[in-house]
Amino acid sequence: MIRTAFAALLLLATPAAAQQLTPEQSAKVDRIVADALASTQVPSASVAIVRDGKIVYAKAWGNQGPHVPAPTPDTKYQIASISKQFTAAGLLLLEDEGKLSLDDTIGKYLPGISGGATITIRQLLSHTSGLQDYWPQDYSFAAMENRATPQAILDRWAKKPLDFTPGTQWQYSNTGYVAAGMILEKVAGEPILTFLERRIFKPLGIRPVDQDLAVGRGYPTGYRRNALGPIRRVTVPGAGWMFATGELAMSAPELAKWNIARIDRKLLPAEDWIEQEKMIRLTDGNPANYGLGVSLGMRGEYKQVSHGGAAVGFLSQNIVVPDARLAVVALVNGDFGNAQSTIANGILALLLPAAKANDEEAYRTGLAREFYAALQKGEPNRNLLTENAAYYFNAETVRDYRDSLGPLGAPTSFEPIGSPRLRGGFVNRNYRITYADRSLTLITYADAGRDGKIEQFVVTPAS
Repeated sequence: MIRTAFAALLLLATPAAAQQLTPEQSAKVDRIVADALASTQVPSASVAIVRDGKIVYAKAWGNQGPHVPAPTPDTKYQIASISKQFTAAGLLLLEDEGKLSLDDTIGKYLPGISGGATITIRQLLSHTSGLQDYWPQDYSFAAMENRATPQAILDRWAKKPLDFTPGTQWQYSNTGYVAAGMILEKVAGEPILTFLERRIFKPLGIRPVDQDLAVGRGYPTGYRRNALGPIRRVTVPGAGWMFATGELAMSAPELAKWNIARIDRKLLPAEDWIEQEKMIRLTDGNPANYGLGVSLGMRGEYKQVSHGGAAVGFLSQNIVVPDARLAVVALVNGDFGNAQSTIANGILALLLPAAKANDEEAYRTGLAREFYAALQKGEPNRNLLTENAAYYFNAETVRDYRDSLGPLGAPTSFEPIGSPRLRGGFVNRNYRITYADRSLTLITYADAGRDGKIEQFVVTPAS
């Protein structure tokens, strides 16, 4: 077991006008993070809080890896899909310059993509293109052992038939962001990270790095866990898989500076911030609950702008409440347990009221419960697994599931979390599994259809 030790607190200097956390609030934040790490066994976390548009709190806890110093607030974690809002911002800047329009069809820039004559850049950025997601799983599949290129990803996934007519549905698609990044580079005439460095990062005074380079000395080690089995170091995937869709590693305070720019409507023209946060509507008029690279919702009476990130061995959560001039960043180096969401939402619940909503599907819950019981015995029905899921459930993984879940016996409750959603051509359903002394989270993906094969069945500790 990885021992969680606590690093010293670092408070960033802020103007007197910023509403500092009270000693009681700081102690509660410490407890929220400590409890989340202890209950999930995630090795480390880094948190930054923006209040009144200023960074008022930044602290890191735990271990980056064996023989590596404890993290500080300056430690750069992989932020994965939080990077999408930077790709979207870059394209908005190019639109400001008259070099493209977000309503251009993508075939103008990238020939050979399915639906290229009708899909717009805006639909790429809002996940309404219909392009199949190349990475819906919460694990790295076999192809990811090797290096990838943006063009190779598009050749394999963006030339498949569309999952739906563009604009009619919302379905998360990393593939769409690879295409968006390639368009950005083609129009800007330079690599995406070079463009973002010049137009966004340097003006903000931050120095993110390509996450493919954020490995080894000075960077956190990523960890995984099979059910409640031992904490294991991840195998770092081949380079190139996160191009434009999740390519950045940065510290929590660096991401907080971007959040401040959003709150203050600085750096980008105010109209660009508004455009990024505008609710996308489907062709039937229903809201997508998404803008351009950001999720949109409500927290109490306030609009919330947020996004999470999942890389191999890392999870992240970034939540901004612009009208309350409040933001929270939570970064962790374990891709299990959802400690980052527990931390971010716990801090926001401390400072603002939170909203919650749940739904359920009895039939699917029953199927999930049956497969969970089979895993407890180490006897999953492999006929129910897709090729990718069969690769994931190798002998070691099945053994970890059996050895860690079997002794727990039957759960006291097994309940859905939220509502089903489409992603990567699969249906995502999540569950909370409760025992007398602990709770677990189950994240599933399955083929559409009543008896669809399982693409993912991942159990992690719930914090």
